[in-house]
Amino acid sequence: MSFEIIAATEKDCGEILRFINELAEYEKMSDEVVATEELLREWIFEKQKAEVIFAVEDGRKVGFALYFHNFSTFLGRAGIYLEDLYVMPEFRGKGYGKALLKELARIALNRGCGRLEWACLDWNKPSIDFYLSLGAKPMDIWTTYRLTGETLVKMAE
Repeated sequence: MSFEIIAATEKDCGEILRFINELAEYEKMSDEVVATEELLREWIFEKQKAEVIFAVEDGRKVGFALYFHNFSTFLGRAGIYLEDLYVMPEFRGKGYGKALLKELARIALNRGCGRLEWACLDWNKPSIDFYLSLGAKPMDIWTTYRLTGETLVKMAE
């Protein structure tokens, strides 16, 4: 068996969307996915607003991580925000999720970033346990707020 982490290319938009949909199904949020291959191509590859890496076993993409840069004013430098991390259920427990996170940590350090962070649904105990086992610390004094859709439009008026 061979395993590697590779960067996504523009031709991978269908695979990226497949993983997004599988993750959304796992998170019971499938009805919120409006992304298309065309949108992913535009925002990830043309506008370069995010990046994707894949976990690949024997030539088959079995997991992915989608991430982008954020900025910490306290640190005075960029960080990496992990938007999505997903490994197909039948490939879990093989270390692929950890390998994706290790690669993101390497990318962050190579780029001089000050942190790697992400959010996790409160009910997702398997993922929470996994992150804790890696030494990640929950930021439980922070609450995420969001404006979307009509609320975002009204705010911009």
